[in-house]
Amino acid sequence: MGEKVLCENKKARHDYFIEETYEAGIALQGTEVKSLRLGKANLKDSYVQIEEQEALLHHTHISPYPYGHQFNHDPERVRKLLLHKREIRRLTGKTHERGYTLVPLKIYLKNGKIKIEIGLAKGKTLYDKREVLKKRSAAREMEKVMKSAKG
Repeated sequence: MGEKVLCENKKARHDYFIEETYEAGIALQGTEVKSLRLGKANLKDSYVQIEEQEALLHHTHISPYPYGHQFNHDPERVRKLLLHKREIRRLTGKTHERGYTLVPLKIYLKNGKIKIEIGLAKGKTLYDKREVLKKRSAAREMEKVMKSAKG
């Protein structure tokens, strides 16, 4: 079985330089799993914070399951991430460095389990964002010229 992306944070790669990525499990309630399988999640403003040797996922919106009724969950509750202790210690050290943060990149289904990919990220400045856009448009122009030269 492969991977099925359930939710992606497209803005993260635009706003941050992603240095490293980590795969983690998420401690979820039953209706959250069903809602995620329907693709009803949003990672837009979410972030990961390490508190008391635990990685916690904040501000991730998972919509209530439509057929859950009284068993439904709070859509924006804080969720625990399942990482090894050595990974948490390493991430704690890295996030104390200047400018580093932990950003969730995507939630996906892998071998029947829901996983989250988090990235160790450094914020981009407005100048960096403009530079990336210039490079991308220049590459697009080169592609266009190469295609017209071939054909």
